[in-house]
Amino acid sequence: MFKVPPLAPQRLQKLLRAMPKAELHIHIEGSLEPELIFALAQRNGVPLPYASVEALRQAYAFTNLQSFLDIYYAGASVLLHEQDFYDMARAYLARAAIDNVAHAEIFFDPQTHTARGVAMETVINGLHRACEDAHAELGISATLILCFLRHLSEESAFEALEQAQPLRDKIVGVGLDSSEVGHPPEKFARVFARCRELGLHLVAHAGEEGPPAYIWSALDVLKVERIDHGVQAVHDAALMQRLAQDRIPLTVCPLSNQKLCVFPDLKDHNLRQLLDAGLCATVHSDDPAYFGGYINENFTQVFAATAMTARHAYQLAFNSFEASFASQADKRVWEHRLKETFERFAEHD
Repeated sequence: MFKVPPLAPQRLQKLLRAMPKAELHIHIEGSLEPELIFALAQRNGVPLPYASVEALRQAYAFTNLQSFLDIYYAGASVLLHEQDFYDMARAYLARAAIDNVAHAEIFFDPQTHTARGVAMETVINGLHRACEDAHAELGISATLILCFLRHLSEESAFEALEQAQPLRDKIVGVGLDSSEVGHPPEKFARVFARCRELGLHLVAHAGEEGPPAYIWSALDVLKVERIDHGVQAVHDAALMQRLAQDRIPLTVCPLSNQKLCVFPDLKDHNLRQLLDAGLCATVHSDDPAYFGGYINENFTQVFAATAMTARHAYQLAFNSFEASFASQADKRVWEHRLKETFERFAEHD
């Protein structure tokens, strides 16, 4: 492993913003800024229960995951046409490129849209086209992960999978999101088995508000390759050992955890504990329009609160590339760029 030189705090904050990184836990519907929600609502003639952009922003005071999801689904109601999905994804990718995201694996929730009569191809084609254009114009790599809504039935998940089959070449994997408590991973055992047969990568949200048992189920029943969130793993020593030994990535979202009161104060966040225990922890933004920050804000705020070091920064960025579903060749390029960035900062510190 590259020997990371120490950096002064102010220099470290600049490095966090400059270093290349992969974003592996981003819900594209959660990147819908209030301004774009209102613009799309006006374009599509969709009424909103908020008088202004400011009124909508003021509603972003969540007490738990469900209170957030209620507003999240209301915001998604403005998405009706392929161009809407394109505009949403293109806006996120432009912001991610500014944050030096080299690669993004973007979650999307098609059931949220098909339930409103929006066709699966409308959703996927709009998002995929934005990924292609962003790669050509901004140099950022991006792929799509279709997420099943866990508060719905497994039959509904199967329906979504069937609708997505003709567009299989435009997605790299499937995930599991939405309300965690009361919806254990094993509820979706059969549909994940089918996705595995189809050669799709598998990830699942587990251990955000749910118990460590949900992480075990995601690993052993769903056989996922990554755990989204996973911060409750610290309450199970055997699980921590399993995650470290098998290098199972955890896609951690600090500002989301703070906003949803998992860790009301960032200084109490266990990201450093996960890293120091040898886990493949990573940092991401989850639903940045709603949780107060894109990926660089997650890095800078959690580092400022927990006094993590340049060594932790390098490990988190390196882990994000390791945990991605990108090609080995691309990973090596990004890892080399990461090392060069750290060396450049060390020379001028």
